Amino acid sequence: MVLVTGASGFLGKHLLEALVAKGLSVRALFNRTQPQFSHPLIEWVACDLLDVYAVEDVMQGIRQVYHCAAIVSFEQKDRDRVIEQNRSATANVVDEALNAGVEKLIHVSSIAALGRASKENKLISEETHWEESNTNTAYAIGKYRAEMEVWRGMAEGLDAAIINPGIILGEGNYNEGSAKLFQSAYEEFPWYTLGVNGWVDVKDVARAAILLMESDIVAERYVITEGNHSYKDIFTWMANALQKKPPHKYASAFMSKVAWVLSSIKAGLAGKKSLLTRETIRTAQAVCHYDNHKFLQQFPGFSYQSMQNTVERVSKDFLKNI
Repeated sequence: MVLVTGASGFLGKHLLEALVAKGLSVRALFNRTQPQFSHPLIEWVACDLLDVYAVEDVMQGIRQVYHCAAIVSFEQKDRDRVIEQNRSATANVVDEALNAGVEKLIHVSSIAALGRASKENKLISEETHWEESNTNTAYAIGKYRAEMEVWRGMAEGLDAAIINPGIILGEGNYNEGSAKLFQSAYEEFPWYTLGVNGWVDVKDVARAAILLMESDIVAERYVITEGNHSYKDIFTWMANALQKKPPHKYASAFMSKVAWVLSSIKAGLAGKKSLLTRETIRTAQAVCHYDNHKFLQQFPGFSYQSMQNTVERVSKDFLKNI
């Protein structure tokens, strides 16, 4: 049996669909986000990954583990929780996978855990050295420390491999996570930055994770991105696909802070979370280019869907569900 943590989340849902399509029986873990669908091959189990005894119980009879669960928040009030709980939960999963003698674990990390290039426009790869910095987001720190737990597990005898996806886009809950970007584009958010990041389709992340699991490769990490695109281009593609006005106001570092304050006030009055935080603004201003060649070289039959096609497909789904 296969175990998937964070199975009711954005990536988890798409990974489950891919696994059951292969006829695999899955024990799907969820915590606060309730399951949205059922399937004869899926056994849904509520589990708090911070409870080591609960993790021990769900690991019994498991052959393979996909660790997708993570706390994602860029709000200052969640900083300590994002850092420590992402590490602690992963440590528990690693320890109990070792104790249960699972065959292999795939850890879903993030390009945020790779660190930053030492020189502007230098490609960030699996070999980029992490550096402690006050510019690292809490999410990046939490994912980096979680990765360290996986490497520690490998040193103790666990067969595992790591994927580092870029910003993931796909069908999902459009009120949270990266899927919320479509909501922002639909509402004609006017600001754009010149920041660049790595992006990838959620279905490609699921396919890459399964390919890596089914291979003999262990003790490796892989950048999983279709390519490097500016936030302006991504939001423009979204707006065009949604038949909305694309972003047209350049947000310098100063104007981004102004937009953050105004967005926070507006969201507070509406009783919602703001898309903009100090950390998301800093990320949107950064120019980061990622090297995705390693995975493509080791899996020559694999190819990425273009982000423009992904945006058009997901926009159609968004319009059906708003």
